[in-house]
Amino acid sequence: MNLSLQHKNALICGSTQGIGFAIAKELALLGAHCTLVARNEDSLQQAIAQLDMSMHQQHRYLVADFSNNEQVKERIQQFAKEHTIHILVNNTGGPPAGKITDAKDQDFLTALHLHLINNHNITTALLDGMREAGYGRIINVISTSVKIPLPNLGVSNTTRAAVAAWAKTLANEVASAGITVNNVLPGATATVRLSSIIENKSNKTNTSLQAVEAEMLHEIPMKRFGQAEEIAAMAAFLASPAASYITGQSICVDGGRTGSI
Repeated sequence: MNLSLQHKNALICGSTQGIGFAIAKELALLGAHCTLVARNEDSLQQAIAQLDMSMHQQHRYLVADFSNNEQVKERIQQFAKEHTIHILVNNTGGPPAGKITDAKDQDFLTALHLHLINNHNITTALLDGMREAGYGRIINVISTSVKIPLPNLGVSNTTRAAVAAWAKTLANEVASAGITVNNVLPGATATVRLSSIIENKSNKTNTSLQAVEAEMLHEIPMKRFGQAEEIAAMAAFLASPAASYITGQSICVDGGRTGSI
């Protein structure tokens, strides 16, 4: 099985912590030159310093605030003029928890701009380079809510579904150019995001953090939370030459929790 990413350039969004950083580390271990994108330059520098360089990889970073669509678009477009990206990982922190009946117009608009619009702008800026290279891997880190909506994540469920539909449409349009588009759907993964969800539910239900966590673990057949590295392993496989005939798919990495086939 060919998993080597030597001589491949990868751009990973939201990559200074959690799942994004874990994906960057995994891609670097397989030989990719990684470009990290996030808003905090100090964090980017610290993250870059931890990536593998044993195959003479040259890692870079871009500072961009994903809450500013135009800034992200301009910086990626400028970068694409000088660099060909073979692997794109779209990854951004999820919207705040809450019931959909409590959501305001702006909550949906903010989430869609943060996820769907940024994903689209970044992807379209890099597609020509992928076509010319004859190699493209677009990987969107979304959520298992694409399969079954999750309670108390109304805006997130809606936004993730929009991204999944966008990705499936894109996959069909670019497949003949040797470009694949797939979604990785993490389940409950031990990250800052999960801690925030647990804390939010604890506060709203007047339940202890331990009780909320125990309830979530009860729903997972493996009886544990996932690790960011386990999500990264799936993303790395989808980025590799070995995954060349897989496209338009949404793949759960959730310890068996999602109740659909």
